[in-house]
Amino acid sequence: MNCKKALSEANGDLDTAVDILRKKGILTAGTKSDREAREGVIAQFVQPGGRLGILVEINCETDFVARNDIFKAFCDDVAKKLAANPGADLEVDRVAAVAKIGENIKIARHHRLEVTGNGLIAAYIHTGAKVGVLVEVGAGKEATVAHEDFKQLVKDITLQIAAGHPYVVSREQVPAAVLDKEREIAAEQVKDKPPQAIAKIVEGKLEKFYQGFCLVDQGFVKRNSEVTVKEHAASVAKQLGDEITVRSFVRFQVGEAPA
Repeated sequence: MNCKKALSEANGDLDTAVDILRKKGILTAGTKSDREAREGVIAQFVQPGGRLGILVEINCETDFVARNDIFKAFCDDVAKKLAANPGADLEVDRVAAVAKIGENIKIARHHRLEVTGNGLIAAYIHTGAKVGVLVEVGAGKEATVAHEDFKQLVKDITLQIAAGHPYVVSREQVPAAVLDKEREIAAEQVKDKPPQAIAKIVEGKLEKFYQGFCLVDQGFVKRNSEVTVKEHAASVAKQLGDEITVRSFVRFQVGEAPA
């Protein structure tokens, strides 16, 4: 309320409002903005129907505040507002939260996914809210999206991304520079082998690399890695008589965002 009154008195000018609060001896964001905010949470919001979702990282100074219900409610509210409008100006909300909570707060980053055609958006926040996942999985038929087996697959894929920490969906999406570097490293490791063996060994090492870097090449965690994610998705697709494709995903971990 103090922040709102000061903003009203300052005709919406944030710097003037901070000065007003400082003159009144009230602690505000203006006295905390230089503090590092390295703790925080990952928050999510998926609209009913699962056609749009957002993942947000919001930082604070201490883990104590990150576990505070007021801070978590603020984070959930930010996620909802950014889902509705990814360009929303939430500075007034942030300043008010800082004044209320007593720590510097930073809305570090957010990523929004929206379904194209038939598909589903799902999110998963790991215990402690330090890791969060957002994924879009597509289907060929509209009826598939409503099927419980499809919904379970999408949920399982969010868990896979959280645990396996892939960087891209498939090997076709691996940046050329990354692949060249991996090939160079692999070749250097076996440079003393006979020339005819080097190419085969390098390809084997690249295959191992794909199994960690690419989501669909990873061993599916719920099946003890006996099958790949791609093989499991294909199995579910066959049961449903459809084609299922992981289109995109994002995985946030607290502290990864650039300063």
